[in-house]
Amino acid sequence: MTGDFVWIPTPADIERSHLAKFMQLHGLADLVELQSRSTTDVGWFTNAIIEYLDIRFQRPYREVLDVSGGVQFPQWCVGGQLNIVHSCVDKWLADAATADRIAVEWEGEDGRRASLTYRALAVDVNRCANALRSLGLGKGDAIAIHLPMVPQIVIALLAIAKIGAVIVPLFSGFGAGAIRSRLQDAGVRALFTADGAARRGRIVPLKSVADEALADLPAVEHVIVLEHAGNPIAMKAGRDQLWSELLAAQPVVAELEPTAAEDPLMIIYTSGTTGRPKGAVHTHCGFPVKVAQDMAFGTDVHAGDRICWLTDMGWMMGPWLVFGALLLGATCCLYDGAPDFPDAARLWQFAAHHKLTQLGVSPSLVRALRAHGDAPATGHDLSALRLFASTGEPWNPDPWHWLFEVVGRRRIPIINYSGGTEISGGILMGNPITPLVPCAFSGACPGIDAVVLDANGQVVRGAVGELAIRAPWIGMTRGFWRDRERYLETYWARWPNVWVHGDWALQAADGQWQIVGRSDDTINVAGKRIGPAEVESALVGDPAVVEAAAVGVPDDMKGSAVICFCVLAPGREGDDALRSALKARVAAELGKPLQPKAIHFVADLPKTRNAKVMRRIIRAAFLGEELGDTTALVNPESVAAITLLR
Repeated sequence: MTGDFVWIPTPADIERSHLAKFMQLHGLADLVELQSRSTTDVGWFTNAIIEYLDIRFQRPYREVLDVSGGVQFPQWCVGGQLNIVHSCVDKWLADAATADRIAVEWEGEDGRRASLTYRALAVDVNRCANALRSLGLGKGDAIAIHLPMVPQIVIALLAIAKIGAVIVPLFSGFGAGAIRSRLQDAGVRALFTADGAARRGRIVPLKSVADEALADLPAVEHVIVLEHAGNPIAMKAGRDQLWSELLAAQPVVAELEPTAAEDPLMIIYTSGTTGRPKGAVHTHCGFPVKVAQDMAFGTDVHAGDRICWLTDMGWMMGPWLVFGALLLGATCCLYDGAPDFPDAARLWQFAAHHKLTQLGVSPSLVRALRAHGDAPATGHDLSALRLFASTGEPWNPDPWHWLFEVVGRRRIPIINYSGGTEISGGILMGNPITPLVPCAFSGACPGIDAVVLDANGQVVRGAVGELAIRAPWIGMTRGFWRDRERYLETYWARWPNVWVHGDWALQAADGQWQIVGRSDDTINVAGKRIGPAEVESALVGDPAVVEAAAVGVPDDMKGSAVICFCVLAPGREGDDALRSALKARVAAELGKPLQPKAIHFVADLPKTRNAKVMRRIIRAAFLGEELGDTTALVNPESVAAITLLR
């Protein structure tokens, strides 16, 4: 397998890594021993991680793990008192050097920039916490955030947690209906929003959308409005207050609300295939601990590093970025806007200017940037950048190699990351001390007892099966908000005491892993099961194709047939000759039985804000079926175009 490695860590890479330091601290010989001990002795590993990350408890816990209520509902850090904001902000103030380190750095699409030191962040969080308390808000109250990715979103997130309230992050691009359903479900009492945000040179209104959502929700008593874009807004007397006016007179010191380690910290809504969105519940000792572990062991973020993940706070990678970076004493770098505006060089210019050390992207974004050619991605000083990271969907080989070879000059490894909102991060992840295989994962995250199971629930290697987890981990969701049975049905119903994640995966004999795709996306053509990523990789291997999505549709002869939707490179024409060539390409790579029945050319594919292609929505639109939850889509107009093709 050594011949498949495209990047091998140097001794210096290994020596500086968190993983090497953690293993040396605990006398572990290698990653195999770490993985084994972390999954067979979960209590030891959790204690060790909490100590390594210097998570400060206001009262120590008496027991790290209690599974008397079943592995589906474990209790962590039993008896402990923990408000995570102390470890994110307050503990860094004890030393002048760390207090004056940049905690948050921001750049907007319009070129504006701002930064906050840990000291300044602490002051603003305290003012915001006092402002919330002045409105009568406190422990246990649900408070939603509907803001662009600006510094104030970090302040609001931490202030809500500091007073013991429950964070409800919302996608800034949501429509009124999506906002309303989440506010109602979570019982939200207050909402942060903004006048607007910049997108591709235009101002996108946010306050007016929030107003529409709140029209029939009297339970939301307070709306705090950030003046960011400068566009005119309407204010409702008695309910709405401007951020600047509300915070200006607040004291700069605020008491940290005592919270139990297992008190709710956040409800993050995820989109389901059917039904209403699922509210994943996370706690003070859950989500932040897991994300900081993954950020340390996977992307090797150290104090003083500068990490950016292109995301929105409504996707779990937003809170992941904030909590992980601040717990590790790093700088959380935010970009708000389109990463290819005003041109395709914007992202790389941003990375160079801010001297990013880690940059998180999605495969879909890389595919889109690659379509503009090599020139926009070269000529930028990325010497500070040590790691790329990627999540959201499986890679196609050609875009992966473009990022690694053209942008990273074969110097910067790509850390593949896959898990989910309910996981608080990763099930599988690469790391900086293992040689890199394109598009693969070097292993399961420490503490995650991941396996691949066949249809009978037996562990398999070298074959595609269901990705499952056999032991609890501290970051697992504490269930779905007010929907216990749906949580059990979603993850625990297939096999006793086994979490089934809904991904098809493969673990090779050499230990490398692959995610093939969502198990509900798998296409069965005349008994031959294939993940859509394999078909899509064949299609985007043609220079004419920028992006592709493959879905299965009913077929009288084969059970299912493959239908493909392709976005073409600028200047390429979607004609019958190209259709034939693409079908032949798939047949040559995957076999003639898996040749697409039809290929359609579209201007765009339905995607979430994190650029995940929504195949289930493509399939439903094409077949004229119920679309299910579409609130996470950033480009709903793409769905209408697909419905016209059937």
